[in-house]
Amino acid sequence: MKIVSYNVNGIRAAIKKGLVDWVSDENPDVFCIQESKSQEEQIDPEVFSKLGYHAYWHSAEKKGYSGVVTYSKKQANQVIKGMGIERYDVEGRVIRTDFDDFILINAYFPSGSSGEERHVFKMQFLEDMQPWAESLLNESKNVIILGDYNIVRLDLDIHNPERKDNPSGFRPEERVWLNSWFENGFVDAFRYLYPDKENNFSWWSYRAGSRKKNKGWRIDYISVSETLKNGIQEVKHGYDVVHSDHAPVIMEIEL
Repeated sequence: MKIVSYNVNGIRAAIKKGLVDWVSDENPDVFCIQESKSQEEQIDPEVFSKLGYHAYWHSAEKKGYSGVVTYSKKQANQVIKGMGIERYDVEGRVIRTDFDDFILINAYFPSGSSGEERHVFKMQFLEDMQPWAESLLNESKNVIILGDYNIVRLDLDIHNPERKDNPSGFRPEERVWLNSWFENGFVDAFRYLYPDKENNFSWWSYRAGSRKKNKGWRIDYISVSETLKNGIQEVKHGYDVVHSDHAPVIMEIEL
C-alpha cells in the first residue's frame, strides 16, 4: 500500500500547479492533504473521482483556512470529522477514516509561528492529542497518524540546529512532546528506516531560495503504531514535487 501525506498550502492553488497530474502518476492508495484552505463545494469532485478516489473532507469554519482532506481508492468503513473538541474541530484539523485493517488519522497540527497566543494553543492541542491517540490504540492495534505536525523532532531534522531565536516548531517543550510521542506507542516511519539520514526535509521557507539551497525543516510525519513498523518498506520526501512550500511524504507499507 502506498500512502501519501502532503501539506499543499491551498488545494486550489496546487491543482493549478499540476497536483492532479502528479497524483495520477504517483497513484497512491491513500492521499492525505493538509491545509486545503477550501470548502468541499469549491472543488470539482470529478477532479479526483475520475482517478478512482473517494473524498473525505473536514474543512475549517473560517473560509480559506486550515482544513484536511483524505482521498482513498478504497471506500472507508467509517469517517469521523474532528477529535470531539470544538476549539480544534472548528479549524478542520483532524479527520479519521477507518479501513478493514487500520485506522488512519489525517491531521494538521496548529502552527504557533504567528504569536505566543497561538503557540499556547498549539501546546494545548498537543496535550489533548496524546490521550486521544492513546484511545485509538485501545480501539485498534493498527493506527497511522500522519500529517503536518509543525514540530522539528531531531537536530538532524533542521538545517540550522544551532539557532537560538527559539521559534515555534523548534522549541524544547514541543520537541520533548514529539520525542515522547515516538516513545509511547508510535514509530516515526522515516526515522525507523533512516535513523541517521541527513538533509531530508519536508518544508522550506519561501525566502532566500531556501528550497533550492535545501535549508529546510522536517515537520511532516507519518506515525505508525508499533504493530505496523515491520511492514514499512520505504519512506521518502518528494523534494522535487513543488506544488507547495512543503514536500509530500510518501510511504510504502505492507499491512
